[in-house]
This record gives sequence, structure tokens and C-alpha cells, in this order.
Amino acid sequence: MHRPFKQEFAQITPASFIKRLMAMVYDSLLLLALWMVIGAVSVGINGGEAISIESSSRTTVALFNSALFCATFLFFGFFWTRNGQTLGMLAWRLRVQTMAGGRLSWGQALMRFLLAIPSLGLFGIGFLWMLLTDERLSLHDRWSGSCVVQLPKPEKKKKAKS
Repeated sequence: MHRPFKQEFAQITPASFIKRLMAMVYDSLLLLALWMVIGAVSVGINGGEAISIESSSRTTVALFNSALFCATFLFFGFFWTRNGQTLGMLAWRLRVQTMAGGRLSWGQALMRFLLAIPSLGLFGIGFLWMLLTDERLSLHDRWSGSCVVQLPKPEKKKKAKS
């Protein structure tokens, strides 16, 4: 069972490739800032020494990489399960939702996140796939049972005549 969103829209269309790409650029800047904070904390924990493959133990490097991976998933998972929009998606009026139009569960968010890695990592072929289909679904959309939609512009309130 999916949880519906508070606000329903009559006119929802699949998100375009360009808008999805622009939202990813916004979100990547936010992730970079988050990773910098995690890096600064790890330097403090590591006694003022930067964590590197050459000078740190394998366990320390593995813990650091795991922290980055988990923080990245929690970033996306929090926003996707809460209101279907990361901050980048909010700026471009995009929303990720189930195929039935509801919120993603944490399990769906994890599946979407894990499947987006090879989708993006293999020269972006999973994202480019959406240009070849009428539904405009990327491979990880299709595999996770989710879709990204374009929300309509908010209606302007009419001024009351005095």
C-alpha cells in the first residue's frame, strides 16, 4: 500500500531528461557539501590526519567510504520518502513517486538508489534510456517501480479589487 501525497495534481507529466539532469546538478552540489562535512569530521576523529589509501588502514578507509555511501543514501531516502522531492527536484518542480502515484517506501528508495548507481555509472546509459521510450522512464525507474514526474506551476492568486 502506498501513502498518498498531501497535494494531488490533476495534470502531471513525465519529467524531461534536461530537468532531471539539472536537478541532479543541484543535488550533487548539496551532496558535495555533505561529503565535505563528513570529511572534516573524519579528519577530526583521525587525529587531524586526512584519510588516504596510502597512509590509513584499510579499515579506516572502508569506514570512511561506508559513511559517505550511507550518508548519500540517507540524503536521497529522506527526501524521496518524505515528500518525493530532493532540494534539486523541488527547484525544478519534479517529484519521484510510485507508479500508482504514492510516496516511496524506504525499501523502494533503497532499491532506486542502488539501481541508480550502475544506471549512472555505465556512461549514464540508464538515464539515456529514458530518451528511447515513450514513458520517459530511466532503467532504475523501471526496475524500482517508481517514476519522476513534472509538477504543474502553482496557480497565481488573484488580487482582490478594492
